[in-house]
Amino acid sequence: MKKYMILIGTLLIVSIMALGCSNDSEESETGVNTINAEVAMEMMSSGDDFILVDVRTQEEYDEGHIEGALLLPLDQLETLSEEQLTDKDATILVYCRSGNRSAQASQLLVDLGYQNVYDFGGIVDWPGEIVK
Repeated sequence: MKKYMILIGTLLIVSIMALGCSNDSEESETGVNTINAEVAMEMMSSGDDFILVDVRTQEEYDEGHIEGALLLPLDQLETLSEEQLTDKDATILVYCRSGNRSAQASQLLVDLGYQNVYDFGGIVDWPGEIVK
C-alpha cells in the first residue's frame, strides 16, 4: 500500500510539472500570444515565414537590435503598420527593451485585426546575436 501511494504521488507530481511546462505559447483573452525569447528564436529558425518587429525608438534600435528586425516604434505603430504590415495573417514576432512596450504593441496589432501576433518581451532576454 505504501509503495502504491508513493507511485501515485510521484505520478501526480510529474503530471503537474508536465502540464506547467508544456505551454510554450499562451494566448491571452485579448488574442495576444505570449512566448519567451527561446521560443521566438525557435520560430525564427524553423524556416516558416515571419515578420520580426522592434517597437523601440530609433536610438535604441541603433544601439543594437535583432538581425532582420523591422523598426516600428510604438508611438508610430498604428500608422506604420498599415504601410509595413500589409498581411494581417502573417506571423508577427514583437519585442522591445524589457517587455512593456511589446505587450502594448502586440495588443494594438491584435486590435487592428492582425491574427498571429507573438509578444516575446524584451531584447534584454534575447539569447542570440545582436547587430548594430
